[in-house]
Amino acid sequence: MKFWILFGLSGQILFGLRFLFQWVVSERERRSVIPVPFWFLSIGGSLMLLIYAIERRDPVFILGQSMGTLIYARNLFLIYRQPHEAMDAVR
Repeated sequence: MKFWILFGLSGQILFGLRFLFQWVVSERERRSVIPVPFWFLSIGGSLMLLIYAIERRDPVFILGQSMGTLIYARNLFLIYRQPHEAMDAVR
């Protein structure tokens, strides 16, 4: 039980770090930016939370996290389909 609580909390922290990362990059750029690592943090945290939700057998949580994971993956697919634009997003 303790493992799953730590696992779920770790997923939530990873998921939350995406906002901190995006904020720091936007401040540095002096404009709103969603950098590519934001989407990787989103997927990592979302997958961990999805695994946690499955372990808890929580259908509401499972649905919410699975939809988010698909959207984050789709964003990465769109970014990497056009590499020149992805490089601008990282800077």
